[in-house]
Amino acid sequence: MALVPYDENLLPALSKLHQSSAEFNLANHKIRLSQDWNRLGVAAVVWDAAVVLCMFLEMGKVDLKGKRVIELGAGTGLVGIVAALLGANVTITDREPALEFLTANVRENIPPGQQGAVQVSELTWGENLHLYPTGSFDLILGADIVYLEETFPALLQTLEHLSSENTLVLLSCRIRYERDERFLMELRQRFSVQEVYYDSQRDIHIYRAVKNTTNTEL
Repeated sequence: MALVPYDENLLPALSKLHQSSAEFNLANHKIRLSQDWNRLGVAAVVWDAAVVLCMFLEMGKVDLKGKRVIELGAGTGLVGIVAALLGANVTITDREPALEFLTANVRENIPPGQQGAVQVSELTWGENLHLYPTGSFDLILGADIVYLEETFPALLQTLEHLSSENTLVLLSCRIRYERDERFLMELRQRFSVQEVYYDSQRDIHIYRAVKNTTNTEL
């Protein structure tokens, strides 16, 4: 999570991010998420990559019923919330400063009967990974988490630690800079990676990754 200065007058195209909430119709539910750019920066607004990943999950190309899912860098929690509404048991994670905000969004949008299928938990990439045993999850989700180069080594370490050879990783992102391409190159050294979806209107790619069984953990 990063705190990024924002001036609505300088960036009018991003004014929707300054709104206090965002609404979506996904997974046969109306989802209303609080946003708080001023307090939490990029972690507390909904980005296109999250919306596109949710739409991809809605297509049914990944079986979510009863699956153990973890979302990394969840921010507002949209992706994890949609995964839960589609039948998964979800651990939604972010850094500690975002957890209260994230928990409130989950509580607001998950029906009471499904609250037990969702857990909000602190996870700073590369730290205390022993709390999340390897192979505990069938699916790892990440939306727009590939953007700060200094976080790439810890993100790669975390993906590798969490993944067994049976774990599927789905990363949704906009490839903005050469450093993003370098991240994908690093990922391909540890995982078998393929692009499975591209939203041309939003310029969002979704990559599927499965851990190479010949590699050992960092």
